[in-house]
Amino acid sequence: MVEAVGVSKSFGSNEVLKSISLTVRPGEVLCLVGPSGSGKSTFLRLINHLETLSSGRLSVDGSLVGYRQVGEKLYELHPKDAARQRREIGMVFQRFNLFPHMTALENVMEAPQRVKRQPKAQVEQRARDLLARVGLADRADYYPAHLSGGQQQRVAIARALAMEPKLMLFDEPTSALDPELVGEVLDVMKELASSGMTMIVVTHEMGFAREVADTLVFMDGGVVVESGQPREVLANPQHDRTRAFLSKVL
Repeated sequence: MVEAVGVSKSFGSNEVLKSISLTVRPGEVLCLVGPSGSGKSTFLRLINHLETLSSGRLSVDGSLVGYRQVGEKLYELHPKDAARQRREIGMVFQRFNLFPHMTALENVMEAPQRVKRQPKAQVEQRARDLLARVGLADRADYYPAHLSGGQQQRVAIARALAMEPKLMLFDEPTSALDPELVGEVLDVMKELASSGMTMIVVTHEMGFAREVADTLVFMDGGVVVESGQPREVLANPQHDRTRAFLSKVL
């Protein structure tokens, strides 16, 4: 589903990612962990073409992300074509980014109506089904200001799912939440994973990674330091840098 080959990204002289190569198969969950500034969020943004590659190539479901290839050369897609490609990749951020003037239901309905131009009745039923799926059927008519942080993040997940993505990206989706609200968001993500959704998750929730991920990747300084089965990496890290990081978060 996702293939990264020699992916690098620099902002000026700051090389944030250094030749990252990863593969995620359909239905797998990959968790990215590591200290702040290690390049995890930048990698996610590259998969969605919210940032442009400095070198290497990224493909989702067999198609290059953000570029077309002619011979040996890559040409960046027109923004409209890149946006069309982005529809198939759902992304949930640290901050919920809900439209404050819209109810939970309207937030979930907005993209399928505006972007896919689907019939309103069909979109509304799907949105209600998704809100029920994330445990918020009774909050459909609430505005974001009247929802807890955990509820807002669950609406954000439902909104991403409304576009029927083939891949979901989560960028530290629980880091802005009060500790007692984290579980309700992780429960939704666990259900998604068990339903077969392909997911890449940047997280500090090691329990979630241990329980749900197929692969755990530890990044530091823009490189993959270590990767493997989560239980193995967490219980028996092979690199000093991984051990030092895990001793602070476990």
